Amino acid sequence: MARISRITLKSTSGKVLASVALLGVAASVAGLGTYGSFTSTTSASENVTAGSVNVALGAEGTAANRLTVAATGIVPGDSIQRAATLTNTGNQNFGGVTLSTTAVGTPTLLTTDALNGLQVTVDACTVPWTETGTAPAYTYTCAGTTTTVLPTRPIIGTDVVLNNLASVTSTKADNLRVTATLPTTAGNTFQGLASTVNLAFTATQRAATSR
Repeated sequence: MARISRITLKSTSGKVLASVALLGVAASVAGLGTYGSFTSTTSASENVTAGSVNVALGAEGTAANRLTVAATGIVPGDSIQRAATLTNTGNQNFGGVTLSTTAVGTPTLLTTDALNGLQVTVDACTVPWTETGTAPAYTYTCAGTTTTVLPTRPIIGTDVVLNNLASVTSTKADNLRVTATLPTTAGNTFQGLASTVNLAFTATQRAATSR
């Protein structure tokens, strides 16, 4: 008669297999647990506001801005004087101010001839300029102290640095006198010529710093 062998939980090998199976179940159950840890959180908010850099001229046509008043009948040796107030209306100081002058429309010898064409000078007065004459023949005198903002140079230029300006400081202003002169060396080829010159003042921000 054939003999049948059985492995039960009472046998040695059966006990080992059962023990391994039970350990596997116990490990899987333990993996479902949650482990705690200490935490702490704090916070703060900071408000940041950008500054403003803004340069402005006085109202056109007023004593604070005569730059738009045209001049006619100019001959060699004549000068054209125009006053303008330049103001720092922003809340930050300027690093500097430059002047760019460009010819509008078709250029003529008045603006292209650097030697014999129009020359420009810019001065500042510590008080508003005293204006005499009638449009367009204005002349200006300073009852305070005059400083040179731009020495005489050809009228056309790009980003020409202006010096000795009070308006580099926020809320301050400069009383400027812009003088354009046609040199006595301008010959007959200048007769009847006409040009329009645009003046653009550009302010740049102060140097960056820790705030």
